[in-house]
Amino acid sequence: MDKAITTAMLIIISMIMSMMLFNAAYPAVMESSDAITTMANRTNERMKSQVEIIHAAGELDNTGWWQDTNGNGQFEVFVWVKNVGELRITAIEQTDVFFGPEGNFARIPYSANGSNGYPYWSWSLESGTNWDPNGTLRIVIRYGSPLSQGRYYIKVNTPSGASANYYTGM
Repeated sequence: MDKAITTAMLIIISMIMSMMLFNAAYPAVMESSDAITTMANRTNERMKSQVEIIHAAGELDNTGWWQDTNGNGQFEVFVWVKNVGELRITAIEQTDVFFGPEGNFARIPYSANGSNGYPYWSWSLESGTNWDPNGTLRIVIRYGSPLSQGRYYIKVNTPSGASANYYTGM
């Protein structure tokens, strides 16, 4: 009889311990599963988001000197970026734009109207109202004075992590 009571108590204790272990481990397994799923979705989004800089040009006259060709008092660099991925790119204002002479470039802040001073960049879409796949975005980097001649580096990094870089002579 003592063996039966002891065996029954051991079975009950092992069942309680199993339930306690399950209650402790199950939330951790589910949380790590959610983290893995979220990371896989972000990686998938990043792989489907791709951009390419297709051209860059400055306000230069036919001799290669900076000229305020549109008469707005600013010297502008135009960069055309194509969405070559499979997804629409949103929150364009949160895109990072780096520009400057080769080896001495800096992040250029976004501003729709230049309220933060020079340099700054703004954007417009060449077609449509959203930056959909195959759409082209025109970025205008504005300066208050002419830039020096030389080779310039441009890098565009979207909020989803897609990026492209480009070298151009000005």
